[in-house]
Amino acid sequence: MNQILKGMKERRSIRKFQSKMPEKKAIQKIVEAGLYAANGRGEQAVLTIAITNKKMRDKIVKDNCKIGGWDENFDPFYGAPVILMVLGRKDWPTHIYDGSLVMGNLMLAAHSLGLGSIWIHRAKEEMDNPEYQKWLQELGIEGEWEGIGHCAIGYIDGEAPDAAPRKADRIVWVE
Repeated sequence: MNQILKGMKERRSIRKFQSKMPEKKAIQKIVEAGLYAANGRGEQAVLTIAITNKKMRDKIVKDNCKIGGWDENFDPFYGAPVILMVLGRKDWPTHIYDGSLVMGNLMLAAHSLGLGSIWIHRAKEEMDNPEYQKWLQELGIEGEWEGIGHCAIGYIDGEAPDAAPRKADRIVWVE
C-alpha cells in the first residue's frame, strides 16, 4: 500500500505520552512538513511555534486546563513534552482552513517518524488573552494572529489505539 495512504489510515490521536523529549531533528522535520501544507492562494499565512521549554509547556497546559474548565491537576496534553502551536494570520480569509491543513501535516509527519500526536483545542482562547499577545511580541512575532490548534507530540506510552469503525453513509457519489 502507498506509504502516505497507509499513514493516514494508521495515525491515531494519542492520549498517553512518555515524558522523554523527542530528538530536535525529528521535531524540525515535523515542523517542516507543516510548511508544505496546502494554503489559500499560496499566501502561507500560518505560523508554527515549537515549544520544547518545559516551563512554557507547563504554563500552556495550566492555561488550557483553566479554559477547558478542568481540575488543575488534569493535563489536557496527556503528558506530551512538545507542543506545536499553530496560528493563522487574522487578516487572511482562509487562515483557519490553512492552519487546519498544517495541523494535519504535523500529525501525519509525527506518525511517520514513530511519534504520537493529538490535536488539542483552545489555542484561539489562549491567543485572545493579552498575556499571550505580549508573549508573541516578546518572540518578535508581529501582526494579529488567531490560535488554530496545538499539535501535542511525543513518544507513545503504551500501544496506539485501534481505529474506530468508519461510519457508513459518509460518501455520496455523483457520477
